[in-house]
Amino acid sequence: MIIDTLNNGSKYTSLHPLFAKAFDFINQNDIAALEDGTIQIEEGLKVIVSKANGKTRETSLAKFECHDKNIDIQVCVKGLETIAWKPREKCVTPNGDYNPEKDVRFFNDTPDMDFQLTDGQFVIFYPGDVHAPMIGEGEIKKLVFKVKI
Repeated sequence: MIIDTLNNGSKYTSLHPLFAKAFDFINQNDIAALEDGTIQIEEGLKVIVSKANGKTRETSLAKFECHDKNIDIQVCVKGLETIAWKPREKCVTPNGDYNPEKDVRFFNDTPDMDFQLTDGQFVIFYPGDVHAPMIGEGEIKKLVFKVKI
């Protein structure tokens, strides 16, 4: 997992060939003005734009998730978002089977930590990062880039 601000996004473009395209998209668009929905940027890279009210911790933890085939770059555009996290290697209680169509697997484990993102901050979740986002009060606008591995 990596947490940083968008001002430092260029530091991470060498970690995956599509990271540069994701950060270019951020720099070339008024991300605050993007409408909710999914934008296919290119093969293997899409962004999901969403604006919604934060969830309770319990609601979010019901979908304590990780992915096998994608890396998430989650950007907080506006609001204050709390995210729960735990390394996948420490998760021992699956919540259902892996869904290959949605590339998601859920766990019932207790997170090791919570952290917060606010305007202009991002987190990169690799397949080893189990996470429960969107914990908070009030409206949160975010971008979730799905980067194919």
